[in-house]
Amino acid sequence: MSEKKRAWSIRVDTGGTFTDCIGLDPDGNVHTAKVLSNSSLRGEILGHLGESRYKISRQWDVPDNFIRGFRLNLLKSGQNAMVQSFDSAEGVMELGSELETGENLPLSFEVNSGEEAPVLAARLLTKTIPGEKLPPINLRLATTLGTNALLERKGEEPLLCITKGFEDLLEIGNQQRSDLFALEIFKKPQLYSHVFGIAERVDASGNILETFNPESIKKVAQKARNEGVKTAAVVLMNSPKSTLHEETIKELLLNSGFEHVSISTELSNAIKILPRAETAVVNAYLASVLGNYLQSIKKSIPEGSIHVMTSAGGLASIDKFQPKESLLSGPAGGVVGAVTSSQAEGFDQVISFDMGGTSTDVARYSDGYEYVFEHVVGDAHLVSPAVHIETVAAGGGSICYFDGHKLCVGPESAGAFPGPACYGAGGPLTITDVNVLLGRLNQKNFHIPISIAESEKKLSEIMQQLEAVFDEAQNREQILEGFLAIANEKMAEAIRKITVKKGHDISGYTLTAFGGAGGQHACAIAKLLNIKQVLIPP
Repeated sequence: MSEKKRAWSIRVDTGGTFTDCIGLDPDGNVHTAKVLSNSSLRGEILGHLGESRYKISRQWDVPDNFIRGFRLNLLKSGQNAMVQSFDSAEGVMELGSELETGENLPLSFEVNSGEEAPVLAARLLTKTIPGEKLPPINLRLATTLGTNALLERKGEEPLLCITKGFEDLLEIGNQQRSDLFALEIFKKPQLYSHVFGIAERVDASGNILETFNPESIKKVAQKARNEGVKTAAVVLMNSPKSTLHEETIKELLLNSGFEHVSISTELSNAIKILPRAETAVVNAYLASVLGNYLQSIKKSIPEGSIHVMTSAGGLASIDKFQPKESLLSGPAGGVVGAVTSSQAEGFDQVISFDMGGTSTDVARYSDGYEYVFEHVVGDAHLVSPAVHIETVAAGGGSICYFDGHKLCVGPESAGAFPGPACYGAGGPLTITDVNVLLGRLNQKNFHIPISIAESEKKLSEIMQQLEAVFDEAQNREQILEGFLAIANEKMAEAIRKITVKKGHDISGYTLTAFGGAGGQHACAIAKLLNIKQVLIPP
């Protein structure tokens, strides 16, 4: 049997809250795994057996000592300890130090592996103990890591090298006002930390009018490196007509110690300098975050192949993948999967409805995918092909609250930690909690311990706030249904934006729902939109 046939085929989607994994073993058997995107597994301590030994319950099936070396954290108290050993059959773990559990058992905990979430999921599927070599794996990966890093501004600010005279190009932008009638405009902070104007020039035909001084590049590069700058973006006027200057500067910067250099002509062939500059800066800003992430996964999976889903719905080899292609990676994969599942059932006009923990992504398909070639994510505008996806901040983790006047849902999310109140880590009331309290969710599908009491506690607090303001008793079910109605209307409006508002007759489409919370809301949203066919793939 060849090496290729003996490899596992594993597909992973890393979202803001959960990382979902499905795998096909060498014998053709299907396996699934679900972990938190912070590379954690959760369980409950049921009892203290003495000598730092504890009886636990969990929903993950692992071999002995799988969690040895993991750091355990009690969700409410914050106590932590290292796991020394684990007896899977008995459900007993030994810790490096005693915990103060008291009599308030069971207690929810999480154990963190320190590896990337896709690697932890792969270990769960293959039953490979951390520290041991994983079997050959053909991995296909979709991730929102780049999107989250951009939205939360957790990337590496690069050095921007641009043709002299255009140093403030990105600050000026296209001079379009974000709010036409605002009396005070707050400009968004730039993603780069340093800017250097290079004395060079190429004309509109590609003729070199002025050649730059290499020594000036080296001097600036060394100064930036001394200040901790690791990445750079290079954008020159008319460079699509002659790439020589950008390519030479890239080589100089790499030789000066830069870890990554993004040059605009490798990312876009647009002649306009502004979109090329914006794209190059975003790519450089995310290079370290995504590069370290993917290299960590590659190091853990030395045998097999790794491909990453792009925003356009295709796959790119890990060695050729560009960070700018990652911003709609997970949602694009969902659209492709939804269309494929729908076509298998005989439906050719599809609205994909992907409701996750943080947001909901919708897209339209009819005789082909809709694409955009320039798109905006957060504060970033970039030139990169992508499936046309409309996103709204409404998901299972969207926080439900009373603002003193009305009930509200989102846009803030509880995230992976603390997560919804029912996760037992002190989180707020969310749409997930609302569905749990209404009996619409099977607790066994969470793969983590669920506390209905915590959800009830947070709902009670909101009811008390309402009663204090309106001076009358509140109906529990009406409040819960009200939160769902708000969330459903937000998601329905996103679908109207890509269909009805563009002149498409929605009645003949199939609403294909997926994601962690999609199936719970699909029928209600279809009713709002008068969509007659709903498909929820298994």
